[in-house]
Parts: sequence; structure tokens; C-alpha cells
Amino acid sequence: MGREPETGAFNSLRIKVSGSLQDQVVYNVGGIENCTHFKKKDSLFRFSEGCLLMKRWDELSNLFNQIGAKVTFELNALIERRESTVEKGLWIGDWQSQNAREFMKYTISKAYKIDSYEFGNELCGGGIAARVEAGQYGKDIIALKNIVKELYPDPKTQPKVLGSGGFYDEKWFNTFLEVSGQGVVDIIMHHIYNLGPGDDPNLITKIQDPFYLNQIAQTYKNISNVMDKFGPWSGAWVFEAGGAFDSGHKDVSYLC
Repeated sequence: MGREPETGAFNSLRIKVSGSLQDQVVYNVGGIENCTHFKKKDSLFRFSEGCLLMKRWDELSNLFNQIGAKVTFELNALIERRESTVEKGLWIGDWQSQNAREFMKYTISKAYKIDSYEFGNELCGGGIAARVEAGQYGKDIIALKNIVKELYPDPKTQPKVLGSGGFYDEKWFNTFLEVSGQGVVDIIMHHIYNLGPGDDPNLITKIQDPFYLNQIAQTYKNISNVMDKFGPWSGAWVFEAGGAFDSGHKDVSYLC
């Protein structure tokens, strides 16, 4: 029989519930009754929409509570949007918040602690599989902030709102923070995979080149500058980092 995790053993640990398919997940609450698993499909990341059962969420939350970890939950930011027929990869329309609202209400009813909500995965700039324009994203994250403030009225226990969880793009980040305005985004998120794709044949050379590795310092300076200009009330986190994306490369580690 496996050993039970020790209570509070990971109280300095932060667990992020998210991933590449996060913007294809709906939550089995409210009017969502047909809860299906992911299936292979010619869609984002070659998978269909999937569903998080509340029974599964109960199991995960009980584990998080037992070990004392802080939880960041990434919300589906593409729900009910549609892909543009003019520009491939661009998703348009307002974010439909009802499913996220019902999920939060369920989470609150169970007294599950959430440290922060992140809005979507890698939708900024040019995106990865999908992208949302900065002005639209800023408008939608205001809506998310308002829901969080409404459902968690106590500032002491109110989860932080995080955005934008992707690779830094100066113009996109500037616009997003200008539109969202003061006090909306608590933490500015970005990802760092400064070695590029795992199938790069020059990866071994890159990881041993101090000059190449030091170039990433400019990204940190840029983030600091955009925070000073458009979001001085915010913090900054790197929530995904490693060498090379797409599972790294032989003899090169991949960290996430």
C-alpha cells in the first residue's frame, strides 16, 4: 500500500493546474452535463475539447489541501470563441465566463483554497496554437477580475489574477496592460524556453555558449520596463521555464 503524503509537507510548493490543452477544457458544473474525455481530432494540438469532472477536481483538491501546496488554476480563455475565417490562429469574440464562474462557485462551496487564477495558456503575441488580440484579452481579464472580486469579496483570501502566460511580445504586452488598467492584473506571467525547439541540431552548441545564454537577460529587462510603465502594481513570474520546448533533446534537460 502506498504511503499517504504527510500533511503540510509541501507548504512552500506551488502547483499549477494547467497545460497545453487548458483552453480546451470545460468544467462539469452548471449546464455542462455531457462530460467527455479528450479525443484525437484535427483541432488545437490535435485534440478535441475535454471535460474536468468535479469528482476528479475533488480528488485533486483534497490532495492539494493535504500536502499544503499553493494552487494556481488556469482557466479556459477560449471558451465559446471562434477562430477567425480571415486570419488563421486568431480567435475572436468575447470570453464567455459562465462556466468559469460556476467552477469558482463550486470550488468555494467546497472550501478549496485557490491562490491564483491564470487566464489562458500561451495566447499572447503570435500565440502557439491559438492567439487572442491584446485589446480583447485585456477586456476579458477585466471581466475575470470582476468575477473574482464578486465571488471572493474578502481581500485577504481573494485569489490573484494572472496573465498572460506566454512568450513576451512587447507590443502585445503593452496593449494588454494599457487596456486592462490599474489593479486588474496582479501578476504578469511569461514563459522562457530560450534554447528554442528540441529538434534544433545546434542545441548542444547553444547550451554551452555563455554569450547565447546571456541574451535572455534582455527579456527580463523588457518585462521590468513594461511593468514600470504600464503595471507598477503588478509582480512578475516566470511560470514555465526550461531549455528547449517540445520535450527537449537528447543530452539536454527539459524543465517545466
